[in-house]
Amino acid sequence: MSDIQQIEVPGHSLGVRVDPGPEREDRPALWPSVGEYPIYDPFLYTTMTTDDERNHRFHTALERLAPGRRILDIGTGQDLLWAREGLQAGARHALAIEVIEAAFHKAAASLPAITSQDRITLLLGESTSLRFAPRADVCVAEIIGSLAGAEGAAAVLADARARHLEPGGLVIPHRAVSLAAAVRLSDLLPEQPVAFAESSLPYLRNIFDWHGSPFDVRLRVENPPADALLSEGAPVEVLEFNGDLQTQQSTTTRLVITRPGLVDGVLTWLNLWCLPDEEPLDALRMKTNWATIYLPLFDCPLPVEPGDVLEVTLATALSDDGVHPDYQLNAALHTADGQRHRGSLASPHHGGAFRSRAIYRALFPAS
Repeated sequence: MSDIQQIEVPGHSLGVRVDPGPEREDRPALWPSVGEYPIYDPFLYTTMTTDDERNHRFHTALERLAPGRRILDIGTGQDLLWAREGLQAGARHALAIEVIEAAFHKAAASLPAITSQDRITLLLGESTSLRFAPRADVCVAEIIGSLAGAEGAAAVLADARARHLEPGGLVIPHRAVSLAAAVRLSDLLPEQPVAFAESSLPYLRNIFDWHGSPFDVRLRVENPPADALLSEGAPVEVLEFNGDLQTQQSTTTRLVITRPGLVDGVLTWLNLWCLPDEEPLDALRMKTNWATIYLPLFDCPLPVEPGDVLEVTLATALSDDGVHPDYQLNAALHTADGQRHRGSLASPHHGGAFRSRAIYRALFPAS
């Protein structure tokens, strides 16, 4: 069973379906996707700074690439994390940029306590708008989303390579890939209701406050059981930060069903390389602050058998802010008996429809 709680959003009170069950570290939980919005608080920052899988990879890359070089830290956060780590790794100077004012002021307040503060320059603003000289040799940016490009990494880092890095400059991370597999949402939340975790409600409210109205947010699933996947994972979004980096792309892939079940969408998750020769971080199978994102395709779950094929096309186009991508998902399920079922999802960064799909009407029941 689930509860209905009210949250205050611009203009009215909104009902939200909430899971009353206990929130445990290993229990699956449904949240809105939060990383692509300027709503960071101490809890979200702590989940990143204590993420050992993530931090080890970024630290190793800085140890290899930072010594003797000027580094640029985009999205430095309140802790100036990679600027400080870069200096400790031997960088001669760090330029740190933060767009969220509250985080910038906390970072500025912490500068006097940093031994090497004279080698850090802190700027407030969007890296895509700022101008400075000289250029950096290495750019480090942890603006990777659970859906790899959701936080605007492609546009921001393409701009950084063009305007802020010396020719031949390098970006950390090296590569990010979103993989997708066929699933049914209720299988990702076994023996519990399909409902938001109660602790996620403040973030849901903050997203709607930031935008000015509710919209169909992307659905973040924490700790999903790996055995809920009905197919192997395959890439649907590829970001080559030191190669051919595309700010808009379209990828079509075939997800072959490997076990019988019901499918109503896809689960996406992140693979991340900070260096080209390392094993990637796998957000589905490793403990990390990146979670998985469920994207609905069919309002009614469809039966599938091994050998059936879900053909998926994921396309990205920059939203009206010129940085964050809007996603368009189109799919066709081909079954062994010759039937074809089509599904689609428009998932803009902000705005768009509200309660447009059965899952959103269930999560946000009408008064």
